[in-house]
This record gives sequence, C-alpha cells and structure tokens, in this order.
Amino acid sequence: MKIIKSKILREYPEIIFGFSTKEGLHRLDPYYFNLSYTVDDNKERVAENRKYFFDHLGLPEDQTAFQRQIHSDIIKIIEAPGLHGESDALITNKPNIGLAVTSADCAGVFIYDPKRKTIAAVHAGWRGSANQVLKKTLNILKDDFGAVANELVAYISPAISQRYYQVGKEVATQFGKKYLSRKFFKRYLDIKKVNYDFLIEFGIPEEQIEVSNLCSFEQLDLLHSYRRDGKQSGRALGVIAMKGE
Repeated sequence: MKIIKSKILREYPEIIFGFSTKEGLHRLDPYYFNLSYTVDDNKERVAENRKYFFDHLGLPEDQTAFQRQIHSDIIKIIEAPGLHGESDALITNKPNIGLAVTSADCAGVFIYDPKRKTIAAVHAGWRGSANQVLKKTLNILKDDFGAVANELVAYISPAISQRYYQVGKEVATQFGKKYLSRKFFKRYLDIKKVNYDFLIEFGIPEEQIEVSNLCSFEQLDLLHSYRRDGKQSGRALGVIAMKGE
C-alpha cells in the first residue's frame, strides 16, 4: 500500500502521521482503497481497508477521533477517541489519540506544537477556508493551549491544485485576487495558498511549513478526487497522533 508521509513531521519521532491513497489491498474501481463510510462503498470492505491502513500506521483505529465534516468553522477539543459529531477541526494535547481528516480534494492541515505537546487536524475546503477555520484553530492553539507561532510546525496535505479548481463568481468573491486566476472567463482558486497564508500570517516560519505538491485531481492513479470522479470518488484519511511515554 502507499501512504503519504510528511518530511517535516517525520523529524519528530513521537509523531505518527500518514495520508492514505487509492493504493491498498489491490482494490479496484470505482472506490479503490476508500476509507470513508459516507460513500456508497461496501461497509465491510471499508472496515477491512481501515484496519489495513491503521495497522500500517501503527495506531489502532479505536484510538482515533473522527468527525463528520460539514465544511464549517466548528472546532472541537478532543479528550477521547471515537466519533465526535459535526466539525471540521480537531485539537488535542492527549497522547495516543489520533485526529482524522477525510479528503477527496480539500486540503488537510496538520499542526504540531512540540513544546506543549499539542496537535491539530483541520479540514479546509473552500467553505471552511472562507470561514477561516484554520485561522480560528490557530487562535485556539494560542489562547487555550499557550502555543507560540514560531514554535509550531505544519503540513498541508495533497489537495486539488489551482489549475483544476474552477469556482463560480459567488465563491471567488470570498477570496482575495492573489488566490485566483482566470482563463477564458473561468475562475480558479488556489486552496493550498489560502491556507498556507493563514499559517504565515499567524507567524509560523516558512521553513516550518511543508506543502504537498501533489494535486488530487491530477494524480489519477494515486489520489481520490471528487471533482474528477464525482459520486464514485473514494475518500482518503489523514491522521496525526502523539505517541505516549
């Protein structure tokens, strides 16, 4: 199977991190190696897929916190694993609890504070980004957990690139011109850049931010993409956790 790792998070041996792909257990179309129960995939197959992924990750699924993502700015502080209802960002300072984000074009942003042993996982599509879910998560890390910006590290996962992320005028007007390009009267949004700038504006040094250069739409054989495959798209899982002592 293929799991995407983060170079910057790999520098911290206490961190477990992985972002799944379409490759695993030799699954074939339409859903390939799908890790979400929200698509019309066989539930038993999804359960097998999840077990295989979490076994390779080195973290039990039942030690992971999941959310029902609704493209919001709802942020939850996690004290225990399990399903935590509707939200789009999770924060914990508890070891041995994974924080999960599902993705099929949206950006996942994973943050670690090595000084205060706190992690966050953020789901950032255009709606969440327009509602500044990442910025609000960073502010909670600062206000409630004592985070100092220049001590944080962050990873932005594979997501749809600007080249393929066409949006309507009603979406485009919610973002600055620096995040938009136009071609033949069509508008294209750079969702990774939007969230990268949230990290930079918060004060995280550039060298402490890693942005995946993989485009979910373009990587046909590797990544799930709802924009490309519609209802037959599977979902990836990105998971971050801190190992206990």
